[in-house]
Amino acid sequence: MSRDDARAVLALEDGIVFIGKRFGRIGETSGEVVFNTALCGYQEVLTDPSYRGQIVTMTYPHIGNYGVNRDDVESSRPQVAGFVVREISTAASSWRAAGELNRYLDEAGIVGVSEIDTRMLTRHLRTHGAKRGVISTSGDDPSALVERARRAPSMIGADLAREVTCAAPHHYRDGVRTPDGSAPYRVVAYDFGMKENILRMLTLAGCDVTILPATTPAAEALALDPEGIFFSNGPGDPEACAYAVAAGRELIQSGRPLFGICLGHQILGLACGGTTFKLKYGHRGGNHPVKNLATGQVEITAQNHGFAVDPALFDRSEYVLTHLNLNDGTVEGFRHRDLPVFSVQYHPEASPGPHDSHYLFREFVARMAERRAPRDRAGSGRR
Repeated sequence: MSRDDARAVLALEDGIVFIGKRFGRIGETSGEVVFNTALCGYQEVLTDPSYRGQIVTMTYPHIGNYGVNRDDVESSRPQVAGFVVREISTAASSWRAAGELNRYLDEAGIVGVSEIDTRMLTRHLRTHGAKRGVISTSGDDPSALVERARRAPSMIGADLAREVTCAAPHHYRDGVRTPDGSAPYRVVAYDFGMKENILRMLTLAGCDVTILPATTPAAEALALDPEGIFFSNGPGDPEACAYAVAAGRELIQSGRPLFGICLGHQILGLACGGTTFKLKYGHRGGNHPVKNLATGQVEITAQNHGFAVDPALFDRSEYVLTHLNLNDGTVEGFRHRDLPVFSVQYHPEASPGPHDSHYLFREFVARMAERRAPRDRAGSGRR
């Protein structure tokens, strides 16, 4: 292979160009260029549907050293538009490895670039904001690639949940039991791009989960008589998911416990009458500090989002701010004052990331248990 054959170019819409080496699939891709600060967990990042339409830059300099395996995935395939690293490992040094990263990305059709200054790129994105970009192995003039980056779709207004949601309702797993041995809680989960570990955590907490497509009307969800409703993470602009916002309004008023994460949190914020806005460069990584305002404790959290709920929502007395980002003061969680509705912007299921926030799944179950208890007592009185 000649030097030119190995070349790949990353071109940003503002004219900045990086020249490096290709890995993964030969070809060209475009998307919003963002960065992730996690030290490990690249396979979970690659397969997280929330990254749909994005070229992900890993700030940790050496990626791929422990290879890939069949277990550390968050969906059926890599979802990123492209991948950027400082150095790609050509060897997989782990007893769990079933393959190496370069071949994994090639087989999945993901174009990557390595041997560029990812620290410079990250500082540029932090200073000037996330940018549309193109990775290409075509050998075309960089100025032509810059023009193609400028023509790439914007993340603002992008309804990407439709692209990653399931095709039809389906059941997640049979044989679920709650920790206390009681019957599992019937939960319907709206799939806006749901990570696999969210389903694992709901199941471990005692939930029997039916997964619904993102566009499912509220009436169809309620017809399943769920004890709880879950709104998942996902990609794109929450304001583009008008169908989900409309369903959210109805489901909030149903009185059933409702728990949202990430895009699900933003959709609930809109359903409550709030607004959302695009962050300059977003929050992506496994080390973001969030303060729980009820307890005063600081949780180290996993995050992956480019939009946030406007705090003006809390000018309305029925909504309470529960969690705050300690890096920039953005909204990380809220609840309804009277209804069993709550959500967080970050990822309590982690994968990758710390486990400080697993308690939120237990809180969801506790709210369903509170609602179930009066019915159980009423049933006992009739016997």
